[in-house]
Amino acid sequence: MAESAPRQGILSLSIKDKNALYAAYMPFVKNGGLFIPTKREYEMGEEVFMLLNLMEETERLPIAGKIIWKTPAGAEGYRAAGIGVQFSDQDGGAARNKIETYLAGALESDRSTHTM
Repeated sequence: MAESAPRQGILSLSIKDKNALYAAYMPFVKNGGLFIPTKREYEMGEEVFMLLNLMEETERLPIAGKIIWKTPAGAEGYRAAGIGVQFSDQDGGAARNKIETYLAGALESDRSTHTM
């Protein structure tokens, strides 16, 4: 019997500016989601836990989610390698609401993001 791989642990993400948040946020995903630049390999559907530090806030937002997007290293269009994490609904939309408050007005923009 193969030994299971150790858990990936907690993803820690710090986003200090609105443009970076806009580029990482995935509003088209149920419950919202974030693109996280990483070279580490993840499986689609894998559950992850992240601590998100937004702008100048001192408290980090704990967010559970799962991998729903992968951009491999060397992807066309010079896109950053990384994963898209869909937020679980266990926080009642708190993470999504906080992010969308920061991005008020920008979400209607047609600027490209890391995923779309």
